[in-house]
Amino acid sequence: MAMITGDWLNALKGEFHKEYYKKLFEFVKEEYSTHVVYPPSDDIFNALHLTPLSDVKVLILGQDPYHEPHQAHGLSFSVQPGVDAPPSLVNIYKELGDDLGCYMPNNGYLKKWADQGVLLLNTLLTVRAHEAFSHQNHGWEQFTDAIIQAVNEQDRPIVYMLWGKPAQSKMKMLNNPKHLVLTAPHPSPLSAYRGFFGCKHFSKANEFLVKNGLEPIDWQIENI
Repeated sequence: MAMITGDWLNALKGEFHKEYYKKLFEFVKEEYSTHVVYPPSDDIFNALHLTPLSDVKVLILGQDPYHEPHQAHGLSFSVQPGVDAPPSLVNIYKELGDDLGCYMPNNGYLKKWADQGVLLLNTLLTVRAHEAFSHQNHGWEQFTDAIIQAVNEQDRPIVYMLWGKPAQSKMKMLNNPKHLVLTAPHPSPLSAYRGFFGCKHFSKANEFLVKNGLEPIDWQIENI
């Protein structure tokens, strides 16, 4: 696993000494040495590397990394350049088009969002190839809860986008009155028509940021 640095290190260093993390570290090391695992090991903590804690404006919570080749690179919902956008991300782009007039880009690479303070966090940070949720119940959930808790403790305006029931199960952790929590069904083709389309989370987030004196997010992902 790549090292965690910067202000995330201060926020999370207590986790590294806990028994669950030691077991998680050994489990992940063994998995990478005996199976094909995504994302590449150097990309596991990309969400933290690209979006320092002090820069977080929005947290979008996903579940499991993509488990097919060349997709996952450590940012929830994002895929590496040159890879077609998966169906959930296509639906996110459709909602962005309806909400803010963004065009449908030819890629699913969301680094531009991360660079602006959008923490693209999955609740699990690794997965075996072709085996969805194969790394659940090994400690990642506890570690990513610690990340969410660190964001919850920030004394400034932050927006959460919680799509689907697993993400919304984290609502009980979010008790900061300075923060805005937005919920909707998951953008997956199975559920997007139940209320993800039309949720207008992107414009609502920007309105909240502007109202609190912060730069809005430029949500348009450009063509590569």
